[in-house]
Amino acid sequence: MSPRHLRLPLALGLALCGIAATALAGDDISKINGSIEAPASSVRGKLETVNGGIRIGGHASVKDVETVNGGITVGDHAETGDLETVNGSIRIGRAAAIDGGVQTVNGSIFADRGTRINGGVETVNGAIGLVASQIGEDVETVNGDITVGIGSRVGGSVHVIRPKLSLTLRTARKPKIIIGPHAIVEGSLVFDRDVDLYVHDTAHVGEIRGTTAIPYSSDTAP
Repeated sequence: MSPRHLRLPLALGLALCGIAATALAGDDISKINGSIEAPASSVRGKLETVNGGIRIGGHASVKDVETVNGGITVGDHAETGDLETVNGSIRIGRAAAIDGGVQTVNGSIFADRGTRINGGVETVNGAIGLVASQIGEDVETVNGDITVGIGSRVGGSVHVIRPKLSLTLRTARKPKIIIGPHAIVEGSLVFDRDVDLYVHDTAHVGEIRGTTAIPYSSDTAP
């Protein structure tokens, strides 16, 4: 799903169903106001809230995770389904397994070493950072920077989408895109707007469309 068409089923669903403060059905947890925590090594169903963050402890196992106004934190070695928020960042610890996609509108996404995400990674206004992580599908943003860090692999493309409003495009800074040492992007690098693209000498990428790569050989990009 493109970030431009990110759905808000959670907010609408809770409002229409008239859920009061907290609903608990089996292992699913739903709230309108308040944060949710799945303790370390716990097993839970779907976690969803409107106004609040969601924290998943290390080695925990949960299904899909959704919030509107709040961040999502996933501990080391945890297992989850889709991770989605609108206003908030998503931070994934080491060696986590995400059986789905990771999406936010206003916020950053970071995946630490050894994490596997079977779906795509998408933001509108927020940076994406990957460290030795495996991504099954595309990595997309509109206004954010992207770092496919050392040893990471993207199974799809890296795509920077053109903003809908031309005024936004004229006034926004150029995103910085870094493909780091020994990183692999199996698909194309596609840029619908001006970006600064840096590709390490040891990285492997597909076709580059929309810009010219700046090669570098140091441990960090210029």
